[in-house]
Amino acid sequence: LFGAIGWVDDYRKVIEKNSRGLPSRWKYFWQSVFGLGAAIFLYMTASTPVETTLILPMLKDYSIPLGAGFIVLTYFVIVGSSNAVNLTDGLDGLAIMPTVMVGGGLGIFCYLSGNVKFAEYLLIPYVPGAGELIVFCGALIGAGLGFLWFNTYPAQVFMGDVGSMAIGGVITAMAILTRTELLLLVIAGVFVLSSGSVILQRVYFKATGGKRLFLMSPFHHHLEMRGWPEITIVVRMWIIAGMLAVTGVGLFYVEWLASV
Repeated sequence: LFGAIGWVDDYRKVIEKNSRGLPSRWKYFWQSVFGLGAAIFLYMTASTPVETTLILPMLKDYSIPLGAGFIVLTYFVIVGSSNAVNLTDGLDGLAIMPTVMVGGGLGIFCYLSGNVKFAEYLLIPYVPGAGELIVFCGALIGAGLGFLWFNTYPAQVFMGDVGSMAIGGVITAMAILTRTELLLLVIAGVFVLSSGSVILQRVYFKATGGKRLFLMSPFHHHLEMRGWPEITIVVRMWIIAGMLAVTGVGLFYVEWLASV
């Protein structure tokens, strides 16, 4: 559904030659409709309490039952993540390699959460059926690497909104289903950086009466304006994405403060 929103935007830009594409208000409206619909569906079909509980990384003796608040959290996570990937897709290969790394991290989360013995050993909640999602994670990784072959600088194929918005929805859905929304902030840190820089730029612009925090947002365009070559920005972001993915997986295992 999020890919469909992106497709309409791309169709208007590429085929109809409308530079505005799908107006932002309509894009956000349909994101809200589909995100809220997914949140309500997941809440209504939850079969165990853990499926609507906020899991706190490292604090493994504690969790927060969300109740109906699960719908609100899920809505914001879905819409925010989809837009974050969309904002990151501004340089050749910048969005897809972090996607592959996030898919790998989520695949580990899916396997461990869906295995009774591993979940018990790691002191994490067992989520029935989560292990099945590793097949989808594998497909995402394989498709991402295949796409990367043609999307590296200079790109022959472009992701467009149809790809970036769909990917954002996909990785968020898997994080929600494995109850790792907070860890998604870590393993998808490159996407968080892009969206966060845009938010900071707008807030700073309004608060200071027109001054800019960055030369241009998202942050990768700021680096371009500072004279960094595109390929340098992309490869260094890949390195950061890899480090964050490994860190997120490590936090999934850590038992710090488990007995406090």
